[in-house]
Amino acid sequence: MNFSLKESVEILERTPQTLDQFLSGLSDGWLTCNEGEGTWNASEVIEHLIEGEKYNWISRLVHILHEGEAEPFPEFDRFSHLNSEDMQTIGGKIDEFKKLRSENIRRLYELIGSEEQLEEKGSHPAFGTVKVRELLPTWVVHDFTHISQIVRVMAERYSEDVGPWSAYLGILK
Repeated sequence: MNFSLKESVEILERTPQTLDQFLSGLSDGWLTCNEGEGTWNASEVIEHLIEGEKYNWISRLVHILHEGEAEPFPEFDRFSHLNSEDMQTIGGKIDEFKKLRSENIRRLYELIGSEEQLEEKGSHPAFGTVKVRELLPTWVVHDFTHISQIVRVMAERYSEDVGPWSAYLGILK
């Protein structure tokens, strides 16, 4: 097992800055491209990450620490961001994500004071018993998943333009 709270926070702290550096100031063509119907563009991924900061990671951690396995924590609607009429710029969205993530990392350190707490168990509505030790690395890998998704979607935008070089560009496969 490789999980380390300190190492996890290293990634969690960097995700908002990484996305800020990568996406801020880009043309709308980059921010709104997707892989087809039912897929997300970069802007929508940021909205999803914001929803996760508001209603997923810390909420579930608190639920596990206070309720244990007594009752499943509420389901997280992974698509709720698609139902809102958000008029923020990408910069505004990233700023909101930065603020929420910073607050959540502070809360994480307030909530987890010992290694023993990492073994606390809760009840996931679909998976059943889960541990804090599983929730926290999932948060990190979730960030990696969406960073990868953004890069893949943006690369796909040029898939036809690269011509025969696509044979050497693994991201386009």
